[in-house]
Amino acid sequence: MTKIFDILPGIALAFFIYLVADYTSDLVGKDILGYKKSPISTVLFSIVFGILIGNFVKLGETFSKGITFSVKFVLRLGIILLGIRLSLWDVFKFGSISIPLIIICIVVVIIVVRFLITKLKISPEMSYLIAIGTSICGASAIVATAPVINAKKAEVTYAVANITIFGILGMFLYPYIANILFDGNTSAIGLFVGTAIHETAQVAASGLIYEQQFNDPRVLEVSTITKLVRNTFLIVMIPLFAYFYNRNSQAADYSITKIFPFFVVGFIMMVIFRTAGDHLILIEGLFIDNQTWGQVINLLKEASGICLSVAMAALGLSTNFKEIKTMGHKPFVVGFIAAFIVGFASLLTILGFQGLGLVS
Repeated sequence: MTKIFDILPGIALAFFIYLVADYTSDLVGKDILGYKKSPISTVLFSIVFGILIGNFVKLGETFSKGITFSVKFVLRLGIILLGIRLSLWDVFKFGSISIPLIIICIVVVIIVVRFLITKLKISPEMSYLIAIGTSICGASAIVATAPVINAKKAEVTYAVANITIFGILGMFLYPYIANILFDGNTSAIGLFVGTAIHETAQVAASGLIYEQQFNDPRVLEVSTITKLVRNTFLIVMIPLFAYFYNRNSQAADYSITKIFPFFVVGFIMMVIFRTAGDHLILIEGLFIDNQTWGQVINLLKEASGICLSVAMAALGLSTNFKEIKTMGHKPFVVGFIAAFIVGFASLLTILGFQGLGLVS
């Protein structure tokens, strides 16, 4: 019970920010600007309000555990519940397309970062962290990789700051840029968002922004599948990085159970639940009627959206720009170029896939 009371203040604060953001989105878009649908999404307001409060209000330790819990576990619950939107066919279709796209992006980023460190003279440890954070799954990949390459705490903090800044920029800008670049093709946009943005939370936020701005949930669904496939590449990349870093010394210890993103399994289980439910309701009286099943799906969709929005508010609260200001500029140059390159490589590859008829 003590642990529950420890996390409640932070969760409550993030939920309150979400409610204020939702109200503000409607107020600005509908009441002030006169649109039927607000041009500024709830998610965007949630993150911005979270950043402002987190950086200008001294919250103290009372809220920290709940904020961390929201970013980690509420976010993962929201992603798991996203599976209710999809069928197994969707996962197989976009999962198979995303694998070669992800491999191309990973290889390009690693080559570019390895080249840049020879020019800008940053440590090999920093280069490994920036490369894996940019190409795989952001801060989670950085934290998981740091012990196996003996990275210093300052290097980890710096690499995470890179991912935070450029991931947030991509999160805000890419839904609009991709809509123009891919002429509204939601499959292509989803693949791009899922590979070009660093963090799982940032990808989810970007997909939600697109859904709320362009009234199309497909981007969120495709980008989520792509990002979860991308996350599983940790299983290959961390041992590979550990080998190259430690090949002339005793290899570092690492554990598959510590680096595997198990919420991916929960997401797949929810997809299976949706697929099975869709088929079982066709058999009269065996499961539940079509109307009730539709209500269950809508309820879980709504719960997913709330969880993700609360997690986005917590993400904003946990973004500390004061720490970022104290760091040097060279790794940020590397981080910026890496972020640009992964987006550019993703763009060119998806355009190539479209030319081959693989993405429609």
